[in-house]
Amino acid sequence: MKTGPLNSMALMISPPPNAKPYSVSQPPRATVQTTVYLPRIYFHRSFHHSVKKGNLVHSILCSGNRALPVASATPLAAAETVPESNFGRIALSDVVVKQRRNVYWGRKWNSRDIGTASVVVLMHLLCFLAPFNFNWGAFWVAVGLYVVTGLLGITLSFHRNLSHRSFKLPKWLEYFCAYCGAQALQGNPIDWVSTHRYHHRFCDSERDPHSPVEGFWFSHMSWLFDTSTVIERCGNPNNVGDLEKQPFYRFLRRTYVVHPVALALLLFAMGGFPLIVWGMGVRIVWVYHITWLVNSACHVWGKQAWNTGDLSRNNWWVALLAFGEGWHNNHHAFEYSARHGLEWWQIDMTWYAVRFFQAIGLATDVKLPTEAQKERMAFSNGNIST
Repeated sequence: MKTGPLNSMALMISPPPNAKPYSVSQPPRATVQTTVYLPRIYFHRSFHHSVKKGNLVHSILCSGNRALPVASATPLAAAETVPESNFGRIALSDVVVKQRRNVYWGRKWNSRDIGTASVVVLMHLLCFLAPFNFNWGAFWVAVGLYVVTGLLGITLSFHRNLSHRSFKLPKWLEYFCAYCGAQALQGNPIDWVSTHRYHHRFCDSERDPHSPVEGFWFSHMSWLFDTSTVIERCGNPNNVGDLEKQPFYRFLRRTYVVHPVALALLLFAMGGFPLIVWGMGVRIVWVYHITWLVNSACHVWGKQAWNTGDLSRNNWWVALLAFGEGWHNNHHAFEYSARHGLEWWQIDMTWYAVRFFQAIGLATDVKLPTEAQKERMAFSNGNIST
């Protein structure tokens, strides 16, 4: 979703950027102040310090040894009435952004914005035809492609393998899974990974490409249609040098649009228009919204088990739909971890796939958090729940 030489889940081709090698070490989070009016706010426990200025509470978000001013909130009297048991809770209805970015009106749309929006709208329109083009063969093709493109492609490849280097795969398997991800129509691997790395670098600050501090729907999908925003906030991508130097990923970026079109033609040859409706439209929209819920719902609803200093939440129902990605607070606490469902009861289908590859000798250097790392990230007074 970015413009020109940009990053992310963009749905159209982007010109090759002049990328620099990706560095694991990341500079301090930008110290920008976001002003948000919260008619009823339940302060997050990682907002360790509240300072009264006039009739406002100025909350300081602490991350490690850094302090970040994040909000000027409601009058102190309102905040003081919130019981301790509500700490850690933040509901969508409680947050009203003061300066919501107007994505759809009053701005210039570039060609990439139009292309991205056109693809998203077209896929949703195909879904309206699904009841009139149903057959069990088309349905099971959609389910199969949901697993292949969603689990192997987006969650295992784009996210845990390429974005975070949580494990290593043989190149033939790494490239196969990445190709599956390209068929999810969320952008080529270079762009997708770049935006996701920026999300972690600037999480829930004004430089985050998609944060609910600008509204739920902005974090869910609206940000995709304003491709200049990420360039303004983050600059041209300089965090994907590890992918840029590999010819396969440069090839996927140059030829990205060709591959889903080829798949659509293959499906049409196999089963006619119903396979286009279900195997492309329904399946792609389903995977779209499941992926987007990790950006939106998992920063608004759920529980926080770790002191990450951001709004990330563990959300069980998103985890079920998104192959384990809904254990999002776990992920933000231990970005490098190949396993997101850290408890035995936290179902994580992507981790099970990684563990299978590891068992047969295909996945190596599988990273997991140590007990010492967990202890450092834990809340001193136990977990926070909502």
